[in-house]
Amino acid sequence: MRPRTFLLSILTIAGSIALGVQSSSAADAPAKKRVLILGDSISIGYTPFVQKMLADEMVVLRPMRGDKPENCSGTTYGVENVARWLQIDGGKWDVIHFNWGLHDLKHVKPDGKASDSATDPPQATVEVYEKNLRDIVAKLKATGAKLVFGTTTPVPEGKMAVYRTDADAVKYNAAALKVMKENGIAVDDLYTFAKPQLAEIQKQPANVHFTDKGSEALAGEVVKAVRQALK
Repeated sequence: MRPRTFLLSILTIAGSIALGVQSSSAADAPAKKRVLILGDSISIGYTPFVQKMLADEMVVLRPMRGDKPENCSGTTYGVENVARWLQIDGGKWDVIHFNWGLHDLKHVKPDGKASDSATDPPQATVEVYEKNLRDIVAKLKATGAKLVFGTTTPVPEGKMAVYRTDADAVKYNAAALKVMKENGIAVDDLYTFAKPQLAEIQKQPANVHFTDKGSEALAGEVVKAVRQALK
């Protein structure tokens, strides 16, 4: 065999061995954990930051409608759609981080549209909210995933286009925490985290939504809770 031909053969064999080692290593690498985030527009705000923070460790998904995030709205909508959401991308979740509350406690007109009046009723009374949460939790527990409930974030003082009060946020959170305690579900207390710094992280004037900085801060708490759930 000519020297050049012999050298090419050696290089080809070495390359094949190297590729084989790399392929084997990739095959042996553990699959990333799968995380599902369920929630309203507050979660829509922090999900991209959670995905970025956990990109090297986990696959983080949430409900989508085409290329836009789907708002999980109130618990009534949640009861109707949670089975569908659990099948996103084939399901099989390791962790599910979920929240409902701000839509349930908002006031609505007789036609169901959002109201700015205290005299109109909430979308779901706290009793209905608790019942719906129990139904949702039963479906989430059936997946075998680790569950984390994110408390409803604070409602700021001041008039808003949709009537909500922080007193109701506290009341609905209390009902939710009772359900979580009874079911042994971990709690990510986003309410307590956000409350002291609302002026810096919520949109102004009075608005339940968060700035990008605020959503990123909430995402940091979600990431910590997800990692803790997997320990």
